[in-house]
Amino acid sequence: MTTSYPPRFVSKLTKSTLAVVLAGGRGSRLQELTLWRAKPAVPFGGKYRIIDFPLSNCINSGIRQIAVLTQYKAHSLIRHIQKGWGFLRGEFSEFVELLPAQQRIENSWYLGTANAVYQNLDILRNHNPDLVLVLAGDHIYKMDYGPMLAFHVEHNADLTIGCLEVPVEEARAFGVMSVAADKRILSFAEKPAQPQAVPGKPSQALASMGIYVFSKEFLIEQLIRDADSRNSSHDFGRDIIPSVIGNSGVYAYPFADAGGNKQGYWRDVGTVDSYWRANMELIGVTPELNLYDQDWPIWTYQEQLPPAKFIFNDNDRRGVAVDSMVAGGCIISGARVNHSLLFSNVRVEAHSSIDNSVILPDVTIGQNCAIQRAVVDKGSVLAPGTVIGADLEADARRFRVTDAGIVLVTPDRLGQTLHYAR
Repeated sequence: MTTSYPPRFVSKLTKSTLAVVLAGGRGSRLQELTLWRAKPAVPFGGKYRIIDFPLSNCINSGIRQIAVLTQYKAHSLIRHIQKGWGFLRGEFSEFVELLPAQQRIENSWYLGTANAVYQNLDILRNHNPDLVLVLAGDHIYKMDYGPMLAFHVEHNADLTIGCLEVPVEEARAFGVMSVAADKRILSFAEKPAQPQAVPGKPSQALASMGIYVFSKEFLIEQLIRDADSRNSSHDFGRDIIPSVIGNSGVYAYPFADAGGNKQGYWRDVGTVDSYWRANMELIGVTPELNLYDQDWPIWTYQEQLPPAKFIFNDNDRRGVAVDSMVAGGCIISGARVNHSLLFSNVRVEAHSSIDNSVILPDVTIGQNCAIQRAVVDKGSVLAPGTVIGADLEADARRFRVTDAGIVLVTPDRLGQTLHYAR
C-alpha cells in the first residue's frame, strides 16, 4: 500500500485497538518440533520464538493492548511471554494478557479460531476497544499495522483482511479471495482444491495472511451468530468470513514493504522444510528479513549469556564459523561451522563439522561429528562420531527425513529423556 495517513490519526487508532493473538495451535506439520511445545513457541532466528514477531509488530505499531490466546502445550510459550513481555505499564492501560482455554462461556476447550475469541467475549467487552486486530501467532514477518487500521476506517469497513500473492500451487494451504478494483472482497474460499488465480496473473493467487481487523460490534455480532450455528466449525476462515462476503463491508489490504513498492516479507514456517529454509535465508548477505533493523526491533526474552567463543587454532583443530549466525553462550571448540545458524548455548567439540544446519538451544555435539542439512532440536546430545545428512536412508531409520532431504533430530528420537511422558 502506498497510501499515507497522518501519524496522529494512526496513533489514535492504535491506542483504541485490542490485538488478539491466536497462539493455541500445535502446528502438526512441524512434526516433532511441536511434540512438546505449541508452534508459536518454536525457536526461530537464533534467539527468538515465532510469537515474538507478531508481538513485536504490535509494539512497534503502537498497539499496546494485546491478548494472547493459548491452548496446546502452552507452558514454554507462557513462560517465554511472562519473562520477555512484562515490560508494559499497566497504569497506562498497556498489557500482554495471557488467555488460556478456561471454558469461560462453554464447557469445552477452544473449538476453532472464532470460538477461541468467542469464549473470551466478556474480556473483550471489558477492554472495550474500537477495533479488534486478530493475528495468527505463528508467522514470521515485520508489518506496521497502523496503515491497515487506517485503511479499515477510511473504507468504513466491517472487516479488513491482510493479504498477499502466493503461487497458485501453494495457495491450497490458505484462504483465497478475489477482489474488486476498490479492494472489496467478492469471494473467499478457505484452503480450496482449485485456487482462483489473480486476474492477469495465472500463476498467482491472493491469499489471506490470517490478519483481520474487525470493528468491535461487528465482531461480537458475528461471533454470537456463529456460536449459535450447529453446522459451523467455528473458524474465521471456514465460517465467519465466507458468511459475511456480499452483505457486509469486507475489504482486502495488500501487504507491502515499508516503501510500498513491493510485497512485504512474510513466511508461514508450517513445515520442517519451510522452517529450515526461512532460518537459512537469514544467513544471506542481504536477507529479506533484516534482524539488524534498529527502526523495527524484534523484542524477545534473552538470557544473560557470555559471547560466543571460538577456540583452538591448530592445523587439524581450528574453531571457526563461516557464513553463519552464532548466538551467545556457544562454544566452538576446534570445530568448523559453515552456513549454519546456532542458537544459544550450543557446544561443538573438536574435529566436528556443521553445514547448512539449524541447531536449536542447549545442543551438545560431540567430537568427530558431521552434521549437514539438519534441524537439531533443543537439548539434543549427539554422541561422538555421529554422522547426519550423508546417508538419508540410514537417517530415516533413526530420525525424520523430509521430502527435501532435511533431517529432523530430536531428543526423543535419540532416546534421550529430556521430556518425561509418564
